[in-house]
Parts: sequence; structure tokens; C-alpha cells
Amino acid sequence: MKAELIETLIKDLFVIKSSVFTDERGVFIKTFHNEFFRSIGLQTNFREEYYSISNKNVIRGMHFQTPPCDHEKLVYCVMGRVLDVIVDLRKKSASFGQLFSIELKGADGKIIYIPKGFAHGFCALEDNSIMMYKVSTEYSQEHDKGIKWDSIGFLWPIQNPILSGRDQSFPALDCFDSPF
Repeated sequence: MKAELIETLIKDLFVIKSSVFTDERGVFIKTFHNEFFRSIGLQTNFREEYYSISNKNVIRGMHFQTPPCDHEKLVYCVMGRVLDVIVDLRKKSASFGQLFSIELKGADGKIIYIPKGFAHGFCALEDNSIMMYKVSTEYSQEHDKGIKWDSIGFLWPIQNPILSGRDQSFPALDCFDSPF
């Protein structure tokens, strides 16, 4: 896999810029290669993969699973455009509570590697935005948690987002006792 590992200001959180191959047929991007990930010390044992399709102005997040079902996550946008947001929930981390955001677009080759102990969410900037997720543990309803999207100190690019009832009911970051 020909790719570039880009470190962020938050320890253990990475952007992977994969090669994008285009020709008269369209675009080809390799999103995962076991040996490349192993060679740079990243988790390669993914247990589930899924995707979401979101309309413009949908915010999904901020989601995570708690121990012992916490997981590493690999996310990327297949189609459309999203503003991806990640928050460090690791209490002993120097970057606890800090945010990272990046715009992801279908066919841009950007992949986000999110380690255990982070909350993840995004805002769809276009209709039919498709996000792919690979996770290192299987879904556990008991451990599936979140923090409220508007409590993290992030300036979202929309005023009236479309949210699930579940995402609206999460506790605020300052009321959340992190298990990480």
C-alpha cells in the first residue's frame, strides 16, 4: 500500500493519505493493507465493518464503546463530503478533551485511524454522504455510549442539525466520567 501516515497534534490519532488512482474509468483507492498498518504499529484485527448514508446537515455522534468493548476505528468517506470530528476522552492523556477535525470527501484518499478512548462524529455537508467504518471489536449495546455533540466546544458548520433522539440524549462532556 502506497500511503502517507500523517500525525495529528493528538497522540495516537492519525490521518492516512492513501494513493488515489484515476483514469478514464474513474477512481481506485486501497483503504486497508494489513502489512502497511502492521509496519507502522497500527491495529489490524478488525472485527466489524459498516457504513452510514447521511443527508446534508445530519450530525452523527459523538460515539464510542466503553471497556472492555472499546475499539480502534478506521473511518473514511466513500461518497459526498463530511466534517469529521474526534475528541480525546483518555483522562491521563495530555490532550484530554481536545478536538481534531478534518473534512473528508469521497475519493480524496484520506482515512482516519482513531484509537481506543476517543469519541467520533461527523456532520454531512452533502446529501447521500457515505461513511465507512472498520472497528476492532464487535458491537455491544451495553457498551455503546456517547457524549452530546454540542458540548465539546466545537463550532459546527450548521445551525439546525438533523439529529437522532439518542444523540440528543447523551450527557455533556463536562458531566461525563470517562472510563478511559
